[in-house]
Amino acid sequence: MNTHHIATGMRALSQVDRELEQAFAEMGPPPPRIRPKGFEAFLSTIVSQQISTEVARVILTRVKECLPEMSADALLATKDQALREAGLSSRKIEYAKGMAEAVVSGSFDIHGLDGMSDDDAIASIMAVRGFGRWSAEIYLMFSLQRQDIFPADDLALRVALGRLKNLPDKPTAKQARELVAHWSPWRSVGSLFLWHYYRGAPT
Repeated sequence: MNTHHIATGMRALSQVDRELEQAFAEMGPPPPRIRPKGFEAFLSTIVSQQISTEVARVILTRVKECLPEMSADALLATKDQALREAGLSSRKIEYAKGMAEAVVSGSFDIHGLDGMSDDDAIASIMAVRGFGRWSAEIYLMFSLQRQDIFPADDLALRVALGRLKNLPDKPTAKQARELVAHWSPWRSVGSLFLWHYYRGAPT
């Protein structure tokens, strides 16, 4: 989502949601966020699970140093011990190599995701062990730049939505999806704004 796309989306959202319009007037637009797509993006997702962004960056750099190239074949050819010494846990090695095997076998077509519907792409990603709905939706939103994604399982997103709507507590994932249904087809921009609001909104 680049600056122009975000600006267009925020204007559209402001016309259908008064609370968002008020918050947008106070905080301004969220910054753009675009991530690479492809095999490395999925490997990075596995590496970063349950650790800080900074630690994940260090470990991913070490893992990349173990590989002659960034590919599924190269990862499968790399010994587990080398990946373990780079900082990956046994479970993450299992997930990473399982994902690579799915790519090599053709059961997981990373490049084919571009041509799939949102629901089909999410289902394809979730079929790979180690990837839940949140990971799939984040990939669609930031790597494939899909316009209408709302990762309702994200805790910060729901906390921010609860504050925005002056709720006594954060909504459940189901409630959150219902609360932002009228944001379609701009739910990705709305999600980006909620993360922006989470970091700057009063508690």
